[in-house]
Amino acid sequence: MERISIIQLFMLTLIFQIGTSVIFGFASVAGSDAWLSTLISTGIGTCLIIMFLILMRLQPGLTLVEWFPAQFGQWLGTPIAWFYMLHFLYNSGRTLGDIKDLIPTTILPGTPSWIILGIFMIAITYALYSGIEVIARLAELILPVILVLFFLEIILIFASDITDIKNLQPVLGAGWGRIWKSVWPSGIQQSFGETLEFAMIWTLVINPKRIMKSTLLATVSYGILLSIFDALAVLTFGEGTFSTSVYPLYRLVKVISVADFLENLDALGILYFMGTAFFKVTIQMYGAIRGIQQLLYLRDSRVLVLPTAAIVLYLGMNISRSTSEHWSSNKSLGNLGLLPFIVFPILLLIVACIRKQLSITQMKKSG
Repeated sequence: MERISIIQLFMLTLIFQIGTSVIFGFASVAGSDAWLSTLISTGIGTCLIIMFLILMRLQPGLTLVEWFPAQFGQWLGTPIAWFYMLHFLYNSGRTLGDIKDLIPTTILPGTPSWIILGIFMIAITYALYSGIEVIARLAELILPVILVLFFLEIILIFASDITDIKNLQPVLGAGWGRIWKSVWPSGIQQSFGETLEFAMIWTLVINPKRIMKSTLLATVSYGILLSIFDALAVLTFGEGTFSTSVYPLYRLVKVISVADFLENLDALGILYFMGTAFFKVTIQMYGAIRGIQQLLYLRDSRVLVLPTAAIVLYLGMNISRSTSEHWSSNKSLGNLGLLPFIVFPILLLIVACIRKQLSITQMKKSG
């Protein structure tokens, strides 16, 4: 069986959570308070992930698809497990749809979407065939480069002298309403709730006792990083432009101008977007493939790679016909994520705690 280290888990978790949010800036609905909305989402999202980790500790050695049959029984638990796998595949298609919408409208106008997504999916398929150890080692190589690019972008933005602190004022000028609208439900589902997908990977970590610390450290790091970029976007564009822009964090790279020499760094933003999106889709698909393998009792998961890749590619190509449609469907499906990432885990935690307490009581009586 493949194994990954605790450091590799940290890197995979962080790069997964960054995902496509590094370009889209999902807290833009909160306007100039987007940075505060992101911090609040991080706090609530961290509590949600702690619940996932408690569920892992209550059921050691079991993956997500084994949690529900173990607690709810085969007749109820197995359909729920299948629901998760289908949801993971759907999320993979949506992430791929983000790429389809961004690349042709930015650096490769006129390029057919099927070519872009086809090449992208070939790379993902190769990674999935190679296994989680290779994916984790690749994350060790790519994440430091992405983080260096992040910090380089921050330095260049301040060096460009395009920020204005007045754009962040007044804090809470429009009240808590729009902040909460940004936080619930999409703010805590995006990346934070989706971290539940790592329940298909946690059983492969060499030192399981350190999973909680590593996962929470990655989560807090992601939240702080995204909050910084939201604040930078508001400082640069002001509330009006930031709130109405489809790709606010991508536009942030475009406005960099240092001494009329460092300009039009579009490729910088696309580079780390493609890197983080690659890992997000790969990990989503890996979780789905491993879960389906366990549900079907297959010896080798690689037989599922090509069929799964074909399904995700089809979803990515057809999930929306335009950027506006993609975003509107994201908003309309926001409450759907409450079921797999909040409702089911809470119910599972209640049942698991009750059954554990009953087991302890029974052991005391028999002893």
